[in-house]
Amino acid sequence: MGKNYPREIAKRLLDVAPKIAKGPVAVVPFKLKAQLLERLLGLILAEQANDGELDFLTGNWVGIEIKDLALNFEVSFQEGWHVRPLSKPQVTFSAESKELILIAAGKEDPDTLFFQRKLNIEGDTELGLEVKNLLLSIEFDAMPAPIRHGVEQVSTMIIKLQQQAEPELA
Repeated sequence: MGKNYPREIAKRLLDVAPKIAKGPVAVVPFKLKAQLLERLLGLILAEQANDGELDFLTGNWVGIEIKDLALNFEVSFQEGWHVRPLSKPQVTFSAESKELILIAAGKEDPDTLFFQRKLNIEGDTELGLEVKNLLLSIEFDAMPAPIRHGVEQVSTMIIKLQQQAEPELA
């Protein structure tokens, strides 16, 4: 992870990595992706579920569009997580995978990305704010270790590549 890349290679890696991941993601049946997402959400947000902090999602669907992976779905919570293909959510969050990983790792603020137009939020503004606040309430250190370590490793690599791709911004 400590390797330095020339500027053009760093830019290329940031561009190509999601394209490489997009192929395998596309061939996995949606039902399997939905089951994995339901389990991940259950692990990551277990504390919030137990504390009743997810009640606002009952009857509401939140759309997620990971543009560079062509992965689109919507989630709801009612006595457990439910994931279905993107249809008619009340609010939709869309971004590239790297921005979502940086948000998950706590390395990037959703508001900053929103104002930089790297995170789009469309639909029910109030529900969108509740979801954003929920995301900000997640304690990264409280995530299950395998998830936390994976997100940390990928986010560290993304930041390093971004710094090397645009050194004048670092």
